[in-house]
Amino acid sequence: MKFTQEVRQECEGLWQASFDHPFVKGIADGSLPVEIFRYYVMQDAYYLTNFAKMQAVGALKAPDLATTKSFAHHSEQTCAAEMALHESFMGMLGVTEEDWKKFEPSPSAYAYVSHMYRAMEGDLADVVATILPCYWLYYEIGECLKDAEPGHPIYDRWIETYGSEWFGELVQEQIERMDRLAEGLPSERRQELKDRFRRSSYYEWNFWQQAWTLETWELPAQVKAGVGYGQ
Repeated sequence: MKFTQEVRQECEGLWQASFDHPFVKGIADGSLPVEIFRYYVMQDAYYLTNFAKMQAVGALKAPDLATTKSFAHHSEQTCAAEMALHESFMGMLGVTEEDWKKFEPSPSAYAYVSHMYRAMEGDLADVVATILPCYWLYYEIGECLKDAEPGHPIYDRWIETYGSEWFGELVQEQIERMDRLAEGLPSERRQELKDRFRRSSYYEWNFWQQAWTLETWELPAQVKAGVGYGQ
């Protein structure tokens, strides 16, 4: 079994939790409150800015010019295609310059980005293992939802983007690269890469969750009241 097949199987529970999350289901049937999607888009723009930088780190750690070119292309695609998508969403959602001045990454978005940057400690395999779940999971969600009819212009376009052929090609390229990088590695090293992949898979689920709950840096009311910890 290839490395990506193994790690995908081992993370099945985490991925299924993403497929089943009410955020994703709300996109599929059009019932997701726009306020929640607005929050998500702003947090995702922050995440993607840093994701593109990690793709550039991949170019830096690449062992040959062809791989450097590939990662540079991926970074450019993130900056051009996905950020353009978000910019169109910003207009449709009424996000203003004043909103951006007040913007603060959520605890979960901040943690996910911090986790990504930890991959800089390692080599190209560490980078790919860390960023691959974002590519792959979104593509699988796009495939699962491609026949959905949310009847909402924003959600229709979101599904169309992540289920598209061009995005699928980028995903497959990184899956194949991950398998090549992991081939022949000792079991301890493969486990390190699996741990990075698993943590990113958790953060992907948590990204839906933090949007669903409109997460902030405020303490829960019961904790402020001194009754949040039980006995």
